[in-house]
Amino acid sequence: MIFINSIMSSLAHADAPVTTAATNVPANPPVIAAPQPSALGTALPFVLMAAVFYFLMIRPQQKKAKDHESMVSTLQKGEEVITRSGIIGKIHGVAEKFITLEVDQNVKIKILKNQIETVLRQEQKA
Repeated sequence: MIFINSIMSSLAHADAPVTTAATNVPANPPVIAAPQPSALGTALPFVLMAAVFYFLMIRPQQKKAKDHESMVSTLQKGEEVITRSGIIGKIHGVAEKFITLEVDQNVKIKILKNQIETVLRQEQKA
């Protein structure tokens, strides 16, 4: 037993790796570094999330805002509209930023143009 320990200790100081007798596996196996992920592999999920976010949230909102802006810019006197607060009335006057809305006979209110939600068409009035 003492003889084996002295051999093991002399082998530990040698350049050759020490192996155990039972398994023939090096006692201190070399450390192998794990491969590092590429920059593309790391950034790809973030790019995909940004694309999904853009196409599902930002783009539809921009389209809706553009459609609303074009609808507001084409408002004319005599059209019936619904405001965002739910007031229904007929346009009595159109200015650059404001609209005069007649909500009842001889009852007129002045509101911002961008507060018009929808224009009532003939088929919606019935």
